[in-house]
Amino acid sequence: MNAIQVVNVSRVYQKYSSRHRFQTFKSALVKGDLIKCIRADELVTALDGVSFDVEKGRTLGLIGENGSGKSTMLKIVAGITKPTSGWVATNGKVSALIELGAGFHPEITGRENVFINGIMLGLSKKEITAKFDEIVRFAELEEFIDAPVKTYSSGMYMRLGFSVAINVNPEILLIDEVLAVGDASFIPKCLDRIDDFRRRKKTILFVSHDLATVEKICDRVVWLKNGRVTAVGEPKRIVDAYLQDVTMKQEKAFEKKSEGTASVESGGEERRENRWGRREIEIRTVTLRSLQGQPKHVFSPDEGMIIEMDVAAPSPASDFVFGVGIFNSQGVSCYGTNTHLEDLEPVRLTGEGRVEFRIGKLNLINGTYYLDVAVHRRDGYPYDYHQNLYSFLVSSPLKDVGVARPPHEWTFSRNIKIGVPDKKQS
Repeated sequence: MNAIQVVNVSRVYQKYSSRHRFQTFKSALVKGDLIKCIRADELVTALDGVSFDVEKGRTLGLIGENGSGKSTMLKIVAGITKPTSGWVATNGKVSALIELGAGFHPEITGRENVFINGIMLGLSKKEITAKFDEIVRFAELEEFIDAPVKTYSSGMYMRLGFSVAINVNPEILLIDEVLAVGDASFIPKCLDRIDDFRRRKKTILFVSHDLATVEKICDRVVWLKNGRVTAVGEPKRIVDAYLQDVTMKQEKAFEKKSEGTASVESGGEERRENRWGRREIEIRTVTLRSLQGQPKHVFSPDEGMIIEMDVAAPSPASDFVFGVGIFNSQGVSCYGTNTHLEDLEPVRLTGEGRVEFRIGKLNLINGTYYLDVAVHRRDGYPYDYHQNLYSFLVSSPLKDVGVARPPHEWTFSRNIKIGVPDKKQS
């Protein structure tokens, strides 16, 4: 039996530009602009013929980039938004945790909001009173429950909203990205309660950019792209396909950006930003590659990289040093070295040649990085220095901070009990 059935759902919004603004209703009538002003500039399709179902007691994840239609779909299932065409059927009481603080009145206390939200979700005042202490205890808001909600932080909003949503004991729970703003210590409690819901055969529709959590808790995943279903299936397979698509998109964006910052020929003289030196030895091209030799701009922390430099020396040279430097987006040096520091002695360079700097594993955290490459004399005199002319992206679902990600592991003595997330097999 299906708890949720979505059949050929489309949702179209009207989009208006600033030209539709008018000062007053009267002025629009006087000028004769009213009909023109209320006519939409264009129609935006948020969802286009989406169909899927969720079996009772199963957890379905919705993934996709921003603007793919995930939140719109959840609002339609919750009954907050109506589809332009198609239909949705739910079998059981629905509780939705969609927008942070949705349904909370900022001017009244947390206590009053609990009762109002509980009634909106179908509980009687007596039922809410019976559950009230558990709601407040789970949300960890005992000291703040009688304060106005407008004084709450985003994390407190999320805790209270989640606690109310799960304590109405729904058959169907809808969860949007709100867990992303939760306190680090509270998120495990939320995931434990979601696991408890799954064990009790409740149905969950879960939207998140946290792909590791999607893989962990979902039985199936729907990938939405541009408002359409791209794929449905086993979580690991669908998440991997989605990540490959995102990586390809990032690759194309970086390639386009690289073309935009490429060298410019003007009157026979090449001009570059952040490049200096008289080029007695010249770095003509720089290419980033995978360890398999393919041009690449987006890497994972576990991947390696080849920095390839095509160089040329019009006259023979015997004093030369090749160097590389990697910097993060804040300008912090992550790593730098050169052939002189590594005791590689120059002998002779003439004509055209190629230099490859091979990194076995990047071990960098998620982010954008910039590359310096240079060739200079041993005393530092620059032949050709390229500063921040090349960039690459390290894409990772991991949440560590800093600069580098050294290989590591955790161990605990027997008296320390700590949960370890399940790792689904590919």
